[in-house]
Amino acid sequence: MSAIVVVKKAGKAVIGADSLTTFGRTKFGKKYQRDGDKIHKFESSYIGIVGDAAHSNVFENIIEKYAADLRFDSRKHIFETYLHLHEILKDKFHLNPDVAEDEAYQSSQIDALIANENGIFGMFEFREVHEFEKFWAIGSGKPYALGAMFAAYDRIDDPEEIARMGITAACDFDNACDMPMTVFSLKLKKNSPTPEPK
Repeated sequence: MSAIVVVKKAGKAVIGADSLTTFGRTKFGKKYQRDGDKIHKFESSYIGIVGDAAHSNVFENIIEKYAADLRFDSRKHIFETYLHLHEILKDKFHLNPDVAEDEAYQSSQIDALIANENGIFGMFEFREVHEFEKFWAIGSGKPYALGAMFAAYDRIDDPEEIARMGITAACDFDNACDMPMTVFSLKLKKNSPTPEPK
């Protein structure tokens, strides 16, 4: 599992992640893997993915082979991209979309957070897409990261520091998260709304 966070404040969008991969009870930390980053860059977007360890390889391949079909610059475009990706995941990567019988939709089995110059977004396994105004987190470390960022958001101006606090809390308290962390920061476009300080 993982912890990935996004924060939007002071004209910036920030995304951060821990670095631990696990296979059942086996830890596969940063010092044992060469390419263990959970955040992928596509054009001007940073995309952090949680879930199955294979997701990283699959997403790298999708970026390389299907770049023309990908857009992450708005909630609408992310939704349309994810609809298309679901078909690619099933047809080309043998995704198992089955979930409980009472679910209305097939699962894409991937949750992700996105940061770019237009804001911070989340895309989730049933292809629902959300745009966030302040911050969010995903992964097994989510409750700890959300709590830390909630406590820090109104009293700290630097969104990168807030993101680091979220990842640090997840790594301190969730046994499936570990340091080192990776953090990326970028400037928001002028017309990207950001919450007013209280």
